[in-house]
Amino acid sequence: TIAATKFLMAGYPVLFRAPCAAKALWRTYIYNLHGLRALHTSSTKMEPGGKATARGVVFDMDGTLLKPVIDFAEMRRRVGVLPDQGDILDVINRWPEAKRAEAYATIAEIEEQALRDMALMPGALELCEFLDQRGLPRGLITRNVRRSVQYFHDFMGLVPFKPAITRECEFPYKPSPAALQHIAAAWGVETSEVLMVGDSVRDDVVSGNRAGAITVLLDYSGEGPSSVPRRTPESFSGDQRPHHVVGSLNELQELLENCYTLLPPPLPPLGIS
Repeated sequence: TIAATKFLMAGYPVLFRAPCAAKALWRTYIYNLHGLRALHTSSTKMEPGGKATARGVVFDMDGTLLKPVIDFAEMRRRVGVLPDQGDILDVINRWPEAKRAEAYATIAEIEEQALRDMALMPGALELCEFLDQRGLPRGLITRNVRRSVQYFHDFMGLVPFKPAITRECEFPYKPSPAALQHIAAAWGVETSEVLMVGDSVRDDVVSGNRAGAITVLLDYSGEGPSSVPRRTPESFSGDQRPHHVVGSLNELQELLENCYTLLPPPLPPLGIS
């Protein structure tokens, strides 16, 4: 589209003029360059320098801000939901009350163990402090429970994410865009000015794209000596195609610093208990 073309044309000179055009930034930029697409660009706020506007960031929790410690395949096995049966929570919610309660008790036991094993992703604290210093709100959408989010907030020791939406809140689960749309409204911004960051293409990326947000896939597949090449946005199609793919939260911070104009929202962020 015209908007995407202008972004590319403006982005090249900005990158080459910038003193921070180091190896890590260049790698991040190339992934985004190859994956830039027309989706949502018509409604993205553009500054004269060719940068899109970001006024808030919404995160997934497990596997994004926290290291993945829950074995979801084992959870399915213990609960009794096969992979081909669909979303585990949707399946459980269709069960009779007694069976449903037993399944959620098993999930709670697994999640309780995950609290004891909780560990932050590298760069999580630094990224949150970076956003706080610039007045950008941090939101959270997780399939986990309120108790886990409260523990996570205490564990981080920073200002809590607001709003922090759990599976106990009255919103359909991701990939529904409803929770993300609610957060944008609470901040008083357009969804096109919000980044949705997560490690799940099926849930986080699809949810963000359906809401009209800027989607960022956190992908660790390209890390390590025996790793496969990291995926790029063009590795995906349709609602599963993110605007950006980053290999770490540090790369996400570089992306925000160099490719976006960061503006605080007009309204103070609201919380959800």
